Order: sequence, then C-alpha cells, then structure tokens
Amino acid sequence: MQILRCVALAAALALLPGAAFSQGKAAPKDAKLYFITPRDGQKVRGGFWVRFGLRNMGVTHAGDEYQNAGHHHLLIDVNDPIDPKEPILQDKSHLHFGAGQTETLLELPPGTHTLQLVLGDAKHYPFEPPIVSEKITIRVRQPAAAR
Repeated sequence: MQILRCVALAAALALLPGAAFSQGKAAPKDAKLYFITPRDGQKVRGGFWVRFGLRNMGVTHAGDEYQNAGHHHLLIDVNDPIDPKEPILQDKSHLHFGAGQTETLLELPPGTHTLQLVLGDAKHYPFEPPIVSEKITIRVRQPAAAR
C-alpha cells in the first residue's frame, strides 16, 4: 500500500504545470548582451536613447519559441539578482520589450541610476545560464532651463 501511495504522489508531481519551474533553455556559451548607448558613467539630460546589443543570439518576439533567440528586458535601479527559476518581473523597474525592440527612449528623474539588460525566453524566463549585461551607472541631469 505504501508503494502505491509513493507512485501516486510521484505521478501527481509529474503532472504539475511546467510554468512553476524554470524553463531552463540553454543559451550559447559565447552569447553576449551589452549596451550600445549609453556608456557606463555617462551623464545624460532629459529623454535619452538606450540601445541594446546582442551577439551570437537572435532577437524575437515574446511567445516565439525559436532556438537561440529571445527578447530584451531592461532593469532600472534593480539591486536584487534575477531568479532563474521565475519569469522576469514586469513593472516600472523591469521593462519588457516583447515585440523584439532593440532600443527605447527612456526618461528618468534627475539623479544616479543603474541599468542592466536581461535576455528572456518566449515565456520571460532567463536563459540557463542567464544572459545579462554588465550593470552600468548613468547620471541624469536636470533639464536645461528654457531660454
């Protein structure tokens, strides 16, 4: 009887939805995610362009299950590490670019901010191992006074 309970429990666990676990999509070892602009330490004023770079992988839409392809996520002032077993959050600090965008016009309040890119798979999970850019720091200046 005990064996039947164990078998039933194992079968029930096997049927749990896969979304509860990391997608675990493998990424090429030589994939690289980086910022084209701005540069680390750059001072910007007002709205500024953020351009994403990706090498040895492709960019696609969220939901598209292509091998060696994903979509960008921009983390703003995020200090917590990405959990590879959870989908990347979507809020004002975790911006999703699920239409395959590779740039955005960003407006941040004056002050010092950090930016980091994370590549997500079709379901917004990080790859294994996670493909992340270096974290950069920028300084947003007050807008110039109108003349």
